[in-house]
Amino acid sequence: MRLLFILSIFFSINSFAQKPPQPYGALPSKRQLAWHDIEIYGLIHFTPTTFENKEWGFGDADPKSFNPTDFNADQIIKAAKAGGLKGIILVAKHHDGFALWPTKTTDYNISKSPFRNGKGDLVKEIEQTARKNGLKFGVYCSPWDRNNPKYGTSEYLATYQAQLKELYSNYCELFMSWHDGANGGDGYYGGAREVRSIDNTTYYDWDNTWAITRKMQPMANIFSDIGLDIRWVGNENGNAAETSWETFTPLPPEGKNVAVPGQANYPQSPEGIRNGKFWMPAECDVPLRNGWFYHPTEKPKTPEMLFDLYLKSVGRGAGLDLGLAPDTRGQLHEDDVASLKAFGDLVKHTFANNLAQDAHIVPTNTRGKNYNIVTLLDNNKDSYWATMDQVHEASLEVDLKSAKTFDIISLQEYIPLGQRIEAYNVEIFEKNKWKKIYDGTSIGAKRLIKLDTPVTTSKIRINITKSPVCITLSEFGIHKKTE
Repeated sequence: MRLLFILSIFFSINSFAQKPPQPYGALPSKRQLAWHDIEIYGLIHFTPTTFENKEWGFGDADPKSFNPTDFNADQIIKAAKAGGLKGIILVAKHHDGFALWPTKTTDYNISKSPFRNGKGDLVKEIEQTARKNGLKFGVYCSPWDRNNPKYGTSEYLATYQAQLKELYSNYCELFMSWHDGANGGDGYYGGAREVRSIDNTTYYDWDNTWAITRKMQPMANIFSDIGLDIRWVGNENGNAAETSWETFTPLPPEGKNVAVPGQANYPQSPEGIRNGKFWMPAECDVPLRNGWFYHPTEKPKTPEMLFDLYLKSVGRGAGLDLGLAPDTRGQLHEDDVASLKAFGDLVKHTFANNLAQDAHIVPTNTRGKNYNIVTLLDNNKDSYWATMDQVHEASLEVDLKSAKTFDIISLQEYIPLGQRIEAYNVEIFEKNKWKKIYDGTSIGAKRLIKLDTPVTTSKIRINITKSPVCITLSEFGIHKKTE
């Protein structure tokens, strides 16, 4: 009887250990998990503003000015793909109000331009070319319209919502509906040439406007300063904070009562909010050049600069949204193409080989065979190692079997169960003793730790020192940046 009792206890404990950990905090939705997989995407600005050599169009440009001499969607998309981008967001309408599709909502659209003899639909061309090349597609339609005479009146909201409905209806499944807080100011407004002010807390009726997005494009992530799915990181430098939480609670700025796009808690945006109410990871948007639109005097960022931005965005659990600016031909400049290609190669070659692939890892605790430590090296984000419920600290000793030289460490949590780890450090075995080389806080979807100088060792130890619940990790890797 005693043996049966002991065996029943053993199998009971083992069975319990095989149960997945309980989720912790706010969790990502299916569309947000799909967004995390994309990592890098582009935001294309190409309107009459390009032909005016301005950053923001006033809304008074003649539609005939939009006349690219050699528009080539294939050239743009293939350059983006070579750069490692997995998605494209097209600015279908910027603040100047010019629509790049033959909309029924305004005469200020591409059908009034010489493009394709007035029969063109640039949104469709970019969308179809992106999909043909395996890239996801999304749109941005500015809520501010410096051309529309109805802007600032109660009639304009219906126009804006109708434009969103057209874009949601005619261009297949979107991975993102991109929004910002652009609102009111000086404009052409059908010839009025005046300043129009609106109350941005109410004018765009975001609750009902975004309800249209949810109904018509349920897999489209809504981006803005306040989410609903992806938050703005709070700068246009392309980087998240060193400590970067995937959760967030949108708050109004001091002295305001409502959090809306263009009016939110920017000081917290780069870092996020630990135990925030919503899973709302950051997008780091940054132009490839200095400006979002093409200017002939500017040059693109170098591949090294882009790689650094990648480490400080994607490598901090965020997404990198890289601004692409076609020139007046309707193509990316040769300098942009070259920089994107070199950047894409740098990322691809650096992370192609996990130097820890054949390592032997010994953890201080394991939840059970379904959560075995070998899952950290299987290149599958859907499998993960976990500790027992009561174990909130653990160490992983990694035997590389031979000396390896690396300068990047990669860690990923199993984010479907939430962001759990709050502190950890990394050590290497050097001169017969352990030497700490990094202290960290957040991990989340991905953490890329770039060391100041390469290190060489045959053993690594990862010490997870703080977590409010049991630990999960899905991937581990070490890499040497390609020279």
